[in-house]
Amino acid sequence: MAAVAAELRKALTLPAALAGLAVAVLAPAALAVLYAAQGTAGSAAQAALDAAPMVTIGAIVLGVVAVSSEYGGGRQIAGTLAAMPRRRTVLAAKAATVAVLIAAAAAVAFPVALLAARLVGGTGPAPDDVVGRAAGTGVYAVLIGLIALAITTLTRNGIVPLIVLIANGSVVSVSFLLSLATPLALYLPDLAGMRMLAGDDRIAIDDALAPLPGGLVMAAWTAALLAVAAVVLGRRDA
Repeated sequence: MAAVAAELRKALTLPAALAGLAVAVLAPAALAVLYAAQGTAGSAAQAALDAAPMVTIGAIVLGVVAVSSEYGGGRQIAGTLAAMPRRRTVLAAKAATVAVLIAAAAAVAFPVALLAARLVGGTGPAPDDVVGRAAGTGVYAVLIGLIALAITTLTRNGIVPLIVLIANGSVVSVSFLLSLATPLALYLPDLAGMRMLAGDDRIAIDDALAPLPGGLVMAAWTAALLAVAAVVLGRRDA
């Protein structure tokens, strides 16, 4: 708990981490306003749901920065390991910190996006699965943030995982392209959890995994990557 508290204080003093939190909360609200103003969503709740996946961008930033900040010019990792020599404890504390911050941001992001969309318009009925999808988006964001943390621990550089994960989720999805060639791609972490983010009418892949099994597959990927990161962090030089 002391290590978690220390990592939490550290994260909240990082400008990049604060920027990630701001993106996680404000980006969905901005996009929800756009959807509501255009009238494409049909209701404020649908506009907020359609915009909610933007929280994952902030989650990726938080996951990357929590580790990459240790390997900057000042090599803060040396001081961190001097204060807490048990490296797996350090990684566990970082993972807990990232999970808590992302969960808190996601819990705030959807109500803010919903309020913003209602102020603009969108008076139609809310979808029946609004609560489940909002919660699913939060779970997905936490898992993708932890995946970002694990990959950054392996690379010791934040640029590559930041670019690859954000581009794969918002620009060109390599996982989606792979799914056109093989159904095994549906078990990649981002595609596996897709139905936690979007309803059936918002998914381009007909045979995507259902929310619960997809979430379990994504969680298994997350646990495996964190386990590999823990082993690598414990064995290599700081």
